[in-house]
Amino acid sequence: MTVRIRPAAQADTPAIVAIVAPVLAAGETYAMARDLDEAGVAAYWFDPRHEVFVAEDEGAILGTYYLMANQGGGGAHVAHCGYITAGQAQGKGVARAMCRHSLERAAERGFRAMQFNHVVSTNTRAVALWQSLGFEIVGVLPEAFDHPAHGYVDSYVMFRAL
Repeated sequence: MTVRIRPAAQADTPAIVAIVAPVLAAGETYAMARDLDEAGVAAYWFDPRHEVFVAEDEGAILGTYYLMANQGGGGAHVAHCGYITAGQAQGKGVARAMCRHSLERAAERGFRAMQFNHVVSTNTRAVALWQSLGFEIVGVLPEAFDHPAHGYVDSYVMFRAL
């Protein structure tokens, strides 16, 4: 598989919603409403502050991510991203490719660091992936996430300089 990452186009919206909607509805990794309709999912992912990308192989969209400033004003030099890989593409390096791409893109845009604000502790694959790419857990938010299967679990703030 050869993953190619490119900016998302309007025509990609249905494929992106098909990837993002089930993850948000499952409520296991994103601190979002679980009952968003397709328009709500699209509005969230394509927020005007988000620069949205897709990962594809031979024209099939396998994942998507957004890049944005983590905060405004004095915190605008730190990037933030959200990543989702399609179920059938998980474990095949898509998230790693998207994260690497986002780190490069963030540096191109002049960001000095990247921070993930709310990495759910039970999302062990993501935590391990982010750590393998140089992110450190710099804070623990005790029982900050209400997981549908595990109840209240910790979330991590993860950070990496660029």
